[in-house]
Amino acid sequence: MTSAKEIKKRIKSISNTKKITKAMEMVAAAKMRRSVEAVLRTRTYANLGWATILNISESKDADKISHPLLEKRKEVKKALIVLIASNRGLCGGFNSAIINKALASVKKHKIPTDFIIIGKRGISIASRFGQNIISEFEKNDSSLIMTDVVAPAKMIINDFLEKKYDKVLMAYTDFISPAKQVPRMRQILPVDIANEDEYLGVVGKSEILKTSKDYIKEKEEKYLSGGFSFMYEPDADEVLDKILPRMIEVQLFQALLESNASEHSARMAAMNKATSAASDLVDELTLYYNKARQAAITAEIAEISAGVAGMKA
Repeated sequence: MTSAKEIKKRIKSISNTKKITKAMEMVAAAKMRRSVEAVLRTRTYANLGWATILNISESKDADKISHPLLEKRKEVKKALIVLIASNRGLCGGFNSAIINKALASVKKHKIPTDFIIIGKRGISIASRFGQNIISEFEKNDSSLIMTDVVAPAKMIINDFLEKKYDKVLMAYTDFISPAKQVPRMRQILPVDIANEDEYLGVVGKSEILKTSKDYIKEKEEKYLSGGFSFMYEPDADEVLDKILPRMIEVQLFQALLESNASEHSARMAAMNKATSAASDLVDELTLYYNKARQAAITAEIAEISAGVAGMKA
């Protein structure tokens, strides 16, 4: 049996680890609250903005609009995935879940696919699976601002317009609640309502997942009841030239916010489990320690009794 001294040393080591994981859990909880506030402030704007773009793409005047960002190409020869991961580990299966989702998409569509990575952990994992990474962007963990997504959004749009890629998708983790985060793939170029894609943060709000059309219909009834039509000044192409790139940036920014909130929630849960596991292990080792100490005392008593008996003999 391991000596009581060794067990006591191990109990102390695990207790120190428990203090660290508990502190990390509290830090993650504080960051999660701030991240969730940021997500909820911007989610409705991002969704309604995208709903407007999708409505334009399927409006009765859509045939007259020939904007290159709305162009649905007959043959998809190459795709691009923007993958949003974390900068650090210790967040459970957060990174592996979104990587697996992206790899499943690549396997499903069976077309050459490149990756743009946002977040340091995504680079190492994607490289391990032999994926072609064309660019890496830093992810700000403290406070995200809109300018953080300008460079990747501009790169995505330019590559799509130059026909380097026929489809651009975004892999991110949708924040549903502190206990639930859903890895998702979402097409952002070309803008296509036929994808039946769920909106940011809509997953999990009901037993039936809401699609783009369902969401648009719900918001139209709430905000735009009475019917409406779009008018463009000076013309549709010039309006869309301004609004479409901005909406791509907004979608990318919102996905970053969703991923940040999901990451901090996942880290809080992982650290909570680690703290609980440390507590259980300390309890188990304390029991072993007490048994070892009791065994040592019993052995000493036995030796003294044997010595006394020997002297009497």
